[in-house]
Amino acid sequence: MTKPRLSPDAWLAAGFDALVADGPGALAAEPLARAIGSTKGSFYWHFKDVPAFQDALLAAWQTQALQQVMEAVSTSGEAETRLRGFGRAVLGDRVEPKLRAWAQSDVRTARVLADVDAERLHLLGRLLTTLGLGNPDFARALQATLIGLPLLADPCDANPFDTLVDTILALD
Repeated sequence: MTKPRLSPDAWLAAGFDALVADGPGALAAEPLARAIGSTKGSFYWHFKDVPAFQDALLAAWQTQALQQVMEAVSTSGEAETRLRGFGRAVLGDRVEPKLRAWAQSDVRTARVLADVDAERLHLLGRLLTTLGLGNPDFARALQATLIGLPLLADPCDANPFDTLVDTILALD
């Protein structure tokens, strides 16, 4: 009985799992093939080389992260509800903290994060302006919270983010 052919998406999913579990060093053909129960040949069927795979992984994450921004902008409802929902979505991403660590030594990853951060900051500013709060430092404080909370040693939830939102809204 032959195994079904793996898709590029299956390799990317395995890559995200490996990144979360073992960091960027695990994003190579051999350990991924072992983890997914396949061969390096299958990996190289879909990706020219490991850097091409890593680029595809970063592009897939960036697409997903920017989709979160678009959903927060286009979703109907109160700006406050969209702001809190956006924060929960960002904080629920188990891959992003690993990408931030990787970005310390990888310029491609740093560039992707910078692009996503710029879009997120713009969104946060728009949502706060809708709520009558135009001070750009509020948006930066919220973004810093979204970046920093997952890097703390304790498991992360949205409560500190919500507390900061409450504090900022109370200033209105």
